[in-house]
Amino acid sequence: MPSRLPEYAIRNREVWTKSNAAYTAASARESWAEEEIRWGVWRTPESEINVLPDLRGLEVIELGCGTAYFGAWLKKHGAKRVLGVDITPAQLDTAREMNEEFGLGLEFLKANAEAVPLPDASFDLAFSEYGASLWCDPYRWIPEAARLLRPRGELVFMRSTDLEMVCSADNEHIGTQLTRPLKGMHRLDWSDDEVGPSTEFHVSHSELFQILTRSGFEVLDFRELYAPEDAVDHPYYQYVTAEWARQWPSEEVWRARKRKPAASGRRPGRKVSGTAPARSRSKPATQS
Repeated sequence: MPSRLPEYAIRNREVWTKSNAAYTAASARESWAEEEIRWGVWRTPESEINVLPDLRGLEVIELGCGTAYFGAWLKKHGAKRVLGVDITPAQLDTAREMNEEFGLGLEFLKANAEAVPLPDASFDLAFSEYGASLWCDPYRWIPEAARLLRPRGELVFMRSTDLEMVCSADNEHIGTQLTRPLKGMHRLDWSDDEVGPSTEFHVSHSELFQILTRSGFEVLDFRELYAPEDAVDHPYYQYVTAEWARQWPSEEVWRARKRKPAASGRRPGRKVSGTAPARSRSKPATQS
């Protein structure tokens, strides 16, 4: 596995070091103290959407864990083991402080979610809420999640919607017009006066479905989430407003299961080959 981080990961690590100092470290304790699992910017209750599998006894890896509040919730709800992976030391330091304070027994590893230095088939559930699912290349991190999962293990992740991304323009907030093509969308480089340049990844629903399939997954569930009627703008993640997200979905959750290997002696299925095409967010610089 490569030991050196790609250039975009180094840039994103700098962004999250600054973001941890500005917001996530201070908000971590409140999040860790919560008992209910809530999704994303609009804090959609898991009890309303029921997208997670039964967590009891599962060994879980969180890819791009940040301050690991979501991993803490998974442990509270029955996970046997939770290991958080992240490349940002500042975020992991905060996560370790919270883990010591709350005594939940989480584990942490400083590593790139696209190349995790752990054995194959080590976990029952791989998870990402705006971690690897946003900041890592899906052509890399999804096959890596498949490698880390046992047969019939599951992958659950949250990311931005297609509609949100095609309405992201050269200004602070997402607008109400289509401003960038969805066709060929993959890597988006952004600049920000406060935290500096960053890189996100987004591919269309159709292409993401193909990546999951090629990586050995079958899709079990898919949800598009809206802001509730009483939602207000988030105090820190202000790129999407509550008014916008009440009208159009800004967040989506995918759930997929790793297929069992073909039984010995059976005729293998047709192989499908594919390669990857050669937000802190405010001013997008380039898209490839």
